[in-house]
Amino acid sequence: MSSDRYDGVLLAGFGGPEGPDDVLPFLRNVTRGRGVPEQRLHEVAEHYLALGGVSPINEQNRALRAALEAELRRRGVDIPVLWGNRNWSPYLSDTVRTAHRAGLRSLLGVATSAYSSYSSCRQYREDFAAALLDADLLGRLRIDKLRPYCDHPGFLGAFADGVAVAGRDAAASGLSGDEVTVVFTTHSIPLTMADASGAPDEDRLYVEQHLAACREVVRLAGSRLGGEPRWQLAYQSRSGPAQIPWLEPDVNDVIDALADSGTRGVIVVPIGFVSDHVEVIWDLDTEAARTAAGRGLWFRRVATPGVHPGFVAGLVELIMERLGGASERATSATALPIRPDACPVGCCRPRTIRPTTAGADSGADWRDTGVDPAMLAASGITAAVPA
Repeated sequence: MSSDRYDGVLLAGFGGPEGPDDVLPFLRNVTRGRGVPEQRLHEVAEHYLALGGVSPINEQNRALRAALEAELRRRGVDIPVLWGNRNWSPYLSDTVRTAHRAGLRSLLGVATSAYSSYSSCRQYREDFAAALLDADLLGRLRIDKLRPYCDHPGFLGAFADGVAVAGRDAAASGLSGDEVTVVFTTHSIPLTMADASGAPDEDRLYVEQHLAACREVVRLAGSRLGGEPRWQLAYQSRSGPAQIPWLEPDVNDVIDALADSGTRGVIVVPIGFVSDHVEVIWDLDTEAARTAAGRGLWFRRVATPGVHPGFVAGLVELIMERLGGASERATSATALPIRPDACPVGCCRPRTIRPTTAGADSGADWRDTGVDPAMLAASGITAAVPA
């Protein structure tokens, strides 16, 4: 089957260093314009250098790209899957140039982020627009973005598989169900970004999507374990100035509190992440594991979906919907409705944060993202022009 709507899929990643010499330039790319002190960059660089100076994220995206292309071909869809990054080579602008030279004119963008917020959804749309502008391809190449997929059974089922295995391991280690707590984690974001996630008439969609996803994973895992485990949502990987309020509680604080309350084991589930990149490996496998060990807790960390067959199949199902080859439209596996294919006007609009010396947000107003709404519309990224 070929598609008249799209002639390629564009996997959009965050990017990561592939050698020690890449680490600081990469971190400067990520934090450009955010006022992060150089000292903090060097501290974070040590996390990468402790792992050999190579982030696993690029290799994982290569594997996901190959898995998506293979699954599409298995279903009789013969279109290429390309890959480009926001912050490191291969950059999105280089990838779209390559696509255009190959004769491609309409791409379906798949972000390696499942949820709705400025940084996890809208910014990828802006990245697509900026890449087209940089490559001088506005009006000559179209990129539409796949909707957020945090509610898809393929995404959630991969986590449920891991929780069920970890729960059985806990029981085999002599722990009863009420002695173990599942701690879901996701990337913390500034409170103003969390408040602005979703459409203007929605409330803190980023948090609500995570809570809904956690409930479904607990339900699925509980059906295999003979009862739903206790659980809590925590946050990790905070960055930025200390005076700016971010989502809390931190995963390490949660582990300490659970130990104080008599919990004997924790199963940590990075439900906010698609792959096991450095933030997952360092923040959970190193720091959270160390916190648990220091409190004498049994500890397991569930894998991210990666190239889990159910996750890959789920993404392809969503791609097939947009190609016009799906027999029916997927429904949400959570209590929240599925997201629209085109983001509504004003969705996940970013804000300017003005910190006070006391550390509170003294009032935030909408900021210009630096991407012209008319240019976004011309790029074909969404049917609705973002405000």
